[in-house]
Amino acid sequence: METNRYNKGIEVLQQMVSEERLNATVKQMEKFSPDMARLIVEFPYGSLYSRPGLDLKQRSLLTIAAMLASGAAAQLDFHIEAALNAGLTPNEIVEAVMHCVSYAGFPKALDAMFVVMKVFNEQGIQYEEG
Repeated sequence: METNRYNKGIEVLQQMVSEERLNATVKQMEKFSPDMARLIVEFPYGSLYSRPGLDLKQRSLLTIAAMLASGAAAQLDFHIEAALNAGLTPNEIVEAVMHCVSYAGFPKALDAMFVVMKVFNEQGIQYEEG
């Protein structure tokens, strides 16, 4: 394990998601596949999210769009929470999903919007368009 990238990745994750969400994801994966748990911390967060050039808010917006476009709605709740903690507003998140309709299609955008609604509900966020 490359300790430096792992530690850097954990630091980034701790800025972006709750300890509960972090444990539910990384710690749960560690029990099943320690190598996969290490990879999901080291590569995206220790190597990419920690790079200069884009802040966490910008990276979160890109992640939401990429996950939506690829149809990866199952993990989108993690990244919606991270985006909120990185500073994206609920309106920015909804607008990002809506913007992707013409590029990724309605089914993927609707799947993503239902995830957004679920996370907002869990977080107690009252969203109003406008």
